Amino acid sequence: MNFKDIPLNKILFLDIETVPAYPSYDQMPEEWRQLWDKKASYINRDDLPDEEFYHQAGIYAEFGKVVVISMAFITSDRQMRVKTYYGDDEKCILENFRQLLDNYFSKPGTYLCAHNGKEFDFPYLARRMLVNNIPLPAILDNHGRKPWETRFLDTMELWKFGDYKHFTSLELLAKLFDLPSPKTETTGKDVWKIYWEDHDLERIAEYCEKDTISVAQIFLKFRREPVILPENITFADRQRC
Repeated sequence: MNFKDIPLNKILFLDIETVPAYPSYDQMPEEWRQLWDKKASYINRDDLPDEEFYHQAGIYAEFGKVVVISMAFITSDRQMRVKTYYGDDEKCILENFRQLLDNYFSKPGTYLCAHNGKEFDFPYLARRMLVNNIPLPAILDNHGRKPWETRFLDTMELWKFGDYKHFTSLELLAKLFDLPSPKTETTGKDVWKIYWEDHDLERIAEYCEKDTISVAQIFLKFRREPVILPENITFADRQRC
C-alpha cells in the first residue's frame, strides 16, 4: 500500500533513546571491555580516546540499552496522543511496549513509523527484546519477510527517493518544513551524559517526545496534509519503569 493511503490511525509513530550499558569505559567488566575494544577497532575512525568513544556505545544494541520509548498516535478526528515509557528498568520498558503492540498493532494493516527506523529503532528494539527474553511482537518480527512485506515506515527512507548514500537528520527536515525544532536544548549526543551523570530521565523523556512528534508531523508534510496543531496534542502520564 502507498504510504499516502494508509489511515493515520493505523500508524504508531515512535522514537527511542538509548545509552551505553555502563557509566564509563573504565566501569565495564573486563570481558565486555575486550569485546568493545574489538568493535571499536573497526568503527573508531577518528581515533578518539577509549573513554570518549565509549559514549557512542549506546547506539549499538549489543553494548547499550533502551531508556525511553515515546509514541504518538493520530486519531481519526486528527487528535495526537503521546505516550512514553521510560526509566532504568529496560525490561519493564520493553515489556510495556510489547503489550501495547500486541494489543493495538498486531493486525495486518497497522504500521510503525520512525526516522531512520529501519536502520536503528526497529532492529534495536527487536534485539533488546531478545536479550531480555521478551517475545517479539508480530509487527517487529520480520524474519523471512520480503522488504515490502514488513510493516515499517521510515521518514528518512521516504525522503531519500531511492538515494542510498543520502542521510538527512530529523532536525534538518523539521527546519526545511517550517516545523518546531526537536533539538532545542538537548541533542542525541547529550543523552549519555544526561542519563549517567545528570540522572535526569525526565529531560530525556521530554526530548524523545519532541522527536516523536516531529516524526509524525514530517510524515504529514510528506502526504501534503495539515500538521496537528499544538492544542490538539495531548500527553498521557509518562510511565516510569
